[in-house]
Amino acid sequence: MTSTTSHLTAEQLSATTLLRFATAGSVDDGKSTLVGRLLHDSKSVLADQLEAVERASLVRGQQTPDLALLTDGLRAEREQGITIDVAYRYFATPRRRFILADTPGHVQYTRNMVTGASTAELAVVLVDARNGVVEQTRRHAAVAALLRVPHVVLAVNKMDLVGYAEPVFAAIAEEFTAYAASLGVPGVAAIPISALAGDNVVEPSAHMDWYGGPTVLEHLETVPVSHDLTGCPARFPVQYVIRPQTAEHPDYRGYAGQVASGILRVGDPVTVLPSGRTTTIAGIDALGRSVATAWAPQSVTVLLSDDLDVSRGDLIAPTATAPAVTQDITATVCHLHERPLRIGERVLLKHATRTVKAIVKELPYRIDLSHGLAHENDPAQLRVNDIGAVRLRTAEPLPIDAYADSRLTGSFLLIDPADGTTLTAGMAGEAFAERDPAAGAAAADDEGWDF
Repeated sequence: MTSTTSHLTAEQLSATTLLRFATAGSVDDGKSTLVGRLLHDSKSVLADQLEAVERASLVRGQQTPDLALLTDGLRAEREQGITIDVAYRYFATPRRRFILADTPGHVQYTRNMVTGASTAELAVVLVDARNGVVEQTRRHAAVAALLRVPHVVLAVNKMDLVGYAEPVFAAIAEEFTAYAASLGVPGVAAIPISALAGDNVVEPSAHMDWYGGPTVLEHLETVPVSHDLTGCPARFPVQYVIRPQTAEHPDYRGYAGQVASGILRVGDPVTVLPSGRTTTIAGIDALGRSVATAWAPQSVTVLLSDDLDVSRGDLIAPTATAPAVTQDITATVCHLHERPLRIGERVLLKHATRTVKAIVKELPYRIDLSHGLAHENDPAQLRVNDIGAVRLRTAEPLPIDAYADSRLTGSFLLIDPADGTTLTAGMAGEAFAERDPAAGAAAADDEGWDF
């Protein structure tokens, strides 16, 4: 068997759009089997990969290939029959290219789901038709809503084990859709499937003639995906200052980076943040030549009309739509580290290309997903996989957008200053618009971290 990707020409691949999507769901809901079925039935599995899976399946006493092994690559995953780490897979059809993140189902690996879904434009949430919507289903729906994933698919799996009964599917779809709506998810596409048997994954099911919608692959190929960030206000985080100081370029000073959003044009009035200095764009260099315009996500070098003090970590933005600069940040976070996050903690905050010192001033609440979206106010700490709110005070002003406005310039990481370990993933602003938790008491500052 050959890979579908190998049959596509370079011209075909360049003409197709790219969809990043993540799979999620509770333990044993069949995520890895779905992914394996999707790759197998779309002929995106190489012959040697399939042979390896067949051998591993025989060793485990299985007569047919266990397609979950196509994604469960770690030894611990295969031994336990679970997914632990995020498994990324690339495949393509003539209609679209895909980058897939197969995320874990266990509660203790929720942080991995956050990692996998952080760049996704679509999330596939699996539900076992026998068990219906469970706590981890709600947790993954909340994470998808928190990360502002634009599209959500509910895949009701193992329909073969409930006799392909339409009422079972309808009840689960109704419950999940209502919960997703309470989270602010704009819409859910519900699809009844059997990943093990292949029903409605790539090929339509002969057992569910009551369902007239698309298969999973058809939906993935046709869902509207917009990578157009040019309608957003321009944001240009400076990664590197280029000063050749050669005989050919004695006075060249350019600022290299990737346009995070929007469009930059020569002659545009811009502001350099956090300093607030204003100037205009004198030139833009891309791929070794001068251009008049640059747009997201191009990597370019920007030249300014005035000789300003600009360095890595600064943000160049149009003066008319420049973000607010602040040292006080309220954010929704998912704590990623085994060591708890506590009030008074000294951390490094990495935002775009800038890293500054910060203090955790307050922990207003923790979201208890086992009871809907109940809030535990003023928790003593955030533990690993906890989702909650945090208020931070930074040592230097930061030009940060609300995450609801920009997933790129509204997100940040909290890092341990002692060893560089990533502690927490943060999204500036409130997770859900209706939430407005009351402010708590500020923590005392000491040891030179009093901002």
